[in-house]
Amino acid sequence: MKRKKQTVATIAARKRGKKESGDKLVMCTAYDATFASLLDQAGIDVLLVGDSLGMVIQGHKNTLPVTLEHVIYHCAAVTRGATYAHVVGDMPFMSYQVCAEDALRAAGRLLQEGNAHAVKLEGGINVAGTVKRLVDSGIPVMGHIGLTPQSVHAFGGFKIQGRDVQSARRLLDDAHALVDAGVYSLVLEGIPMEVAGEITASVAVPTIGIGAGPKCDGQVLVCYDLLGMTGDFQPKFLKRFAEIGQGITAAVQDFATEVRQGQFPDDEHSFHSPSLHAVDDGDNTKDDPVSKSNRTKRTKRKTGGSG
Repeated sequence: MKRKKQTVATIAARKRGKKESGDKLVMCTAYDATFASLLDQAGIDVLLVGDSLGMVIQGHKNTLPVTLEHVIYHCAAVTRGATYAHVVGDMPFMSYQVCAEDALRAAGRLLQEGNAHAVKLEGGINVAGTVKRLVDSGIPVMGHIGLTPQSVHAFGGFKIQGRDVQSARRLLDDAHALVDAGVYSLVLEGIPMEVAGEITASVAVPTIGIGAGPKCDGQVLVCYDLLGMTGDFQPKFLKRFAEIGQGITAAVQDFATEVRQGQFPDDEHSFHSPSLHAVDDGDNTKDDPVSKSNRTKRTKRKTGGSG
């Protein structure tokens, strides 16, 4: 069966319970063309160019230092590497919080310059007006509630949200407000699976969980995390599907060892010319066409010849 390109419409149609729905949605972060191509070939539905790049690419302790220009740059790279996947650009901290006009300009740049297909922003009722402004302007929006990383200081750290009845109710209200504002999908991060299940059952758009249990319509993980490339980072929600970090370290160690021992590059990995020969011991230049030409010129000068 030929694979179809994923769009806002196909993603929205994947809501569990709809006749059009297929398997659960699979979303993964990507930050460059090479990884985007590999993940696309693996059948990922959605590639999220997340502001998580501030942590896994730039080495920061949180996502707050990421700028709009950073996300645009990485979005453009990812869209060049992806063929079928739907690409979503994250709206970084302070690119949409001040006013709807700022958000509209920032989101427009993500689509125009970053070639993203949609944008994602964090927040619930507090950003519903901004979401509506973007959607009314033709910019698809993916919502994001729960443990929203841009609020790390307000939360006092990366802490699970919605553990009590009151905060769980707020999350439900946030979800409904975003759906009413026009989001086509909704990320649920760092909330109890029971709350995620209730939200998923009560909204008409697909939910995509990360640390939100199995009842969501899809799941997302940071690519470096699921591939085992982030050292000892091992939160409860994360399953490592490989330990590629160890493989990378071992391969680079092998490369360094062979270079230092003179084993690489060898003859197999070197270029050759059939008409040129290296000078070893003594004069091995008599058959060298370059040396032969030089000898001829010197002889002509001595004998008064021309040419």
